[in-house]
Amino acid sequence: MEVFKTALRSLMSNRTRSLLTMLGIIIGVGAVITMVAIGRGASQQVESFVAGFGSNLLIVMPAPPNSTGARGAAGSGDSLTLDDNYALANETFSVARTAPEVSTSTQVIYGNSNWNTSITGSTPDILEVRNWQIDSGAMFTEQDVRSAAKVCVIGQTVAKELFGYSDPIDATIRIRNIPFRIVGMTTKKGANSWGQDQDDFILVPVTTAQRRLVRVGARVDIVRRINVQAKDKDSLTSAQEEVTSILRQRHKLTEGVENDFQVRNLTEVQENMTNTANVMSLLLGAVASISLLVGGIGIMNIMLVSVSERTREIGIRMAVGARPSNVRVQFLTEAIVLSFLGGAIGIAIGFGVSRLIASVFSWPAIVSAQSVVLASGFSAFVGVLFGFWPAWKASNLDPIDALRTE
Repeated sequence: MEVFKTALRSLMSNRTRSLLTMLGIIIGVGAVITMVAIGRGASQQVESFVAGFGSNLLIVMPAPPNSTGARGAAGSGDSLTLDDNYALANETFSVARTAPEVSTSTQVIYGNSNWNTSITGSTPDILEVRNWQIDSGAMFTEQDVRSAAKVCVIGQTVAKELFGYSDPIDATIRIRNIPFRIVGMTTKKGANSWGQDQDDFILVPVTTAQRRLVRVGARVDIVRRINVQAKDKDSLTSAQEEVTSILRQRHKLTEGVENDFQVRNLTEVQENMTNTANVMSLLLGAVASISLLVGGIGIMNIMLVSVSERTREIGIRMAVGARPSNVRVQFLTEAIVLSFLGGAIGIAIGFGVSRLIASVFSWPAIVSAQSVVLASGFSAFVGVLFGFWPAWKASNLDPIDALRTE
């Protein structure tokens, strides 16, 4: 404790110099915490984005048309049908369920209120595939799909904009001037990490959407994509192989002919994007760590100056009985105190900057305990590493030569 008090007294006698010495550590620790927080936020954003589509999910889309050498947009083809969806559901071993989709956006009217929202045509399995739940009422049935019934399930945002606080169940809304009866309302999910409202939609039977709302190509039974949910994560690869094999057979594609569809594994996409975010976080942290290195060099420089300035003091200590180890511990303690104080201030700044980024730029910045421990441990290591040489130099001074110093 006496050594610690002496170290603080020595540092406080040169406040400005001590603060400037700590500046490198402060910037380094703050930068490491902030950069790692941004990287972790990016990883969480990717996971949240993919989770919004569902778990263990494959997305099957028609290959873009190729006319006169110019390829169309992804999913703009017309090679997938509703029968393809049912074939994938019934003829595979690794697939738990499937849900086709056709979609559009249009104005929806109820009384004097109207709202522009997205309309998705699908089957009842879309709830399980997309992790939606019914809050009130019920989901439309397979019988509604077969009969192309004019029923729908709405999200919370649509309910609020059209009905306020009134119960929307059994009310009739008009979609493209066609009356639809509301049979259910989904549970509120809120905005995802990308700021997209996950409650602003209307679900209708896929057949109703195909025949009355969305016309894709010349055929009525075309779907824009098929969501395929594997039984578990380990079944994704086999499910992808089965989906590819069945669709090639159904579309009569001979060997050597390219697929007229695309199968996207969202888990692989998530892993790739997460790995990229982690690498970026590591690189940002490494760049920020350079500031800690610079700060350590600054500590070593100032401690060497301090040893030169206090040579006579060191001689007096040794003359009255201080051993070299006592002198070494004294100067090493001063270096470690500088690093710890700088680290503490840097942690506070890192927290503050992370919060500021999250609030101003709406970007999730997650400060983890690991990054705080890492930054604190590294700052202490810097103090020991760069404080040892000045401490060792001080402890090896000859007492008589030190006392002669003016």
